[in-house]
Amino acid sequence: MNILSKLGQQWRKPTGWPGRLLVRAMNINHSRLNDWGLSHVAIGKHDTILDIGCGGGNTVHKLAGLAAEGKVFGIDFSEESVTVSCRTNKRLIKMGRVEIQHGSVSCLPFSDHMFDLVTAVNTHNYWPDLVADMQEVLRVLKPGGKLMILGGGYKGGKYADRNEKFAELVNLAFLSVDELSERFSMAGYSEVQMFEEYGWGWICGIGRKPS
Repeated sequence: MNILSKLGQQWRKPTGWPGRLLVRAMNINHSRLNDWGLSHVAIGKHDTILDIGCGGGNTVHKLAGLAAEGKVFGIDFSEESVTVSCRTNKRLIKMGRVEIQHGSVSCLPFSDHMFDLVTAVNTHNYWPDLVADMQEVLRVLKPGGKLMILGGGYKGGKYADRNEKFAELVNLAFLSVDELSERFSMAGYSEVQMFEEYGWGWICGIGRKPS
């Protein structure tokens, strides 16, 4: 396996000390993307929120600041990501306002109708079966709750050529705006909204669980 392939595998599932360095870098590199995406959803101070693929825990930390009297959960299938995310949110975990778990989007360790909002930042392209996994998210959402999928790259965006090369490296597929919107509908979401920030190459999709 060459160095580029090894790097691609780290993006898919961070492991070891290189993985810990990578997820810490994600906390910095994804901060603006997080802020832009979260500007499109209303978050109540008592909301219960889940961040899937929580990485280094920066999104969880931001969400906890917005849901100031609620609770935020993070889940990641990389043990290194869980470790770093716990460190990032150490104080909030001690307060009982944040909980980080190791697990997979395909089998979420949460009860039905638990969350007001579920977020996924730069992770949906790695999900084993996007539509089926979005349906699993639908299960844990409260009626009227929302899933926000946020990506730092998409087909047809400003950096589409670069993204396609990266996709080949790590064996994933970047979706267009219409394709991601279609996946929301296929999974059973309603009132789907799509947002683009072409200058940065960002995409945001939001779908609501029918009441």
